[in-house]
Amino acid sequence: MFVRRGLPGDRVRARVTKVKRNHAEALAVDVLSPGPQRVDAPCAHYPACGGCRFQDFAYEAQLEQKQRQVEDSLRRIGGIAEPPLEEIVPAESIFHYRNKLEYSFTQTPSGPALGFHKAGRWDEVLEIERCWLTSDLGNAIRNRVRDWAREERLVAYSQADGTGYLRHLVVREGVNTGQALVVLVTAPGEKFERERFVEVLRGFPEVRSIHWAVNDTPAEVTNVPSTLLWGEDAIEEELLGLRYRVRPNAFLQTNTKMAERLYGAAIEFAGLTGGETIYDLYCGIGTIGLSMAAHALTVWGVEVEEESVACALENADLNGITNAAFYAGNVGQVLEELRDRAGEPDVVVVDPPRAGLAGKALKRVGETGAPRLVYVSCNPTTLAGDTKRLHEEYGYELLRARPVDMFPHTPHVETVALLAR
Repeated sequence: MFVRRGLPGDRVRARVTKVKRNHAEALAVDVLSPGPQRVDAPCAHYPACGGCRFQDFAYEAQLEQKQRQVEDSLRRIGGIAEPPLEEIVPAESIFHYRNKLEYSFTQTPSGPALGFHKAGRWDEVLEIERCWLTSDLGNAIRNRVRDWAREERLVAYSQADGTGYLRHLVVREGVNTGQALVVLVTAPGEKFERERFVEVLRGFPEVRSIHWAVNDTPAEVTNVPSTLLWGEDAIEEELLGLRYRVRPNAFLQTNTKMAERLYGAAIEFAGLTGGETIYDLYCGIGTIGLSMAAHALTVWGVEVEEESVACALENADLNGITNAAFYAGNVGQVLEELRDRAGEPDVVVVDPPRAGLAGKALKRVGETGAPRLVYVSCNPTTLAGDTKRLHEEYGYELLRARPVDMFPHTPHVETVALLAR
């Protein structure tokens, strides 16, 4: 029996929501007696909001659960009896840690509002007054845009019938630079005054980049092409002493402080001596590869998103790094060509999405035969499955694995793993 909103040690009254042959699911509707790990959640929107799932779960207990999650995956899926698992790295801050948030508009009696989808609901958005994941600046920008939308008498888009106009608001922050980028996403048509929208946001001196994007599809997405309304086309962030330009749709780890810990672990695991050829696969805007460049001979990055590749190339120039090159392409499709151009790698770094080394990617990575493989994972189950295949098919052994808590109060955990052959 899996009980949502129930914590270890709780005695609850629950409503069964699903029954299957091997398990059942239920929702705790009342806590009769709390367990020792239950704490008070500070957010007024919890637990209705779907943004956080474990604010009422003591942080030390969250870390223990995530450690066990990685260990269990490596044992059960990876087939490793005694995983070489290190102690999880706790988050430096358990609140106000996200550098990017995507809000949805919803229509209320007072006019448009901004918030997140309610827990378990794709069709209902909960208005947010203060989010504990973003900064005071992020909260202030969101609330000011809400007020602007009401002043302009604009209408929120309805996912149910496709009417309305305002769809999303994206706020990105450079935590170490104090810069902010804002993207307004609407349905087709220009139904607002650009100058007034820019004027409102320029009331925040941190805002350096203002964009407008149009989503003309039913899909609830924000990664669509945008038009620059004012300022620079990107903001900058600083990680491990290097500066990075970040455009609206470019990938960057959403917890800046813990990204530095994550990348530091990747550099440590790579064991660089200065003469290595590195493949940086799923490289995003080049953060991991560029942070390794000073310790290696050459870095070759591959990323499928062209906007991120453009940022990576700019970031190499911005930091005066001349031994790194980046290419747009699917890892599974371009790796053979990269080997012809760059030569055989000494270290391969992979930072794939939650699906892991999908398609031909694992085969192509295994075929490189690189002595060291640094795997940065956001999903313990796919890390374990990929580790098993890399061992059985290409002779790689898992030597180290270090979980890193990038996302407190959520079930998600990152892991840096070192495999060698």
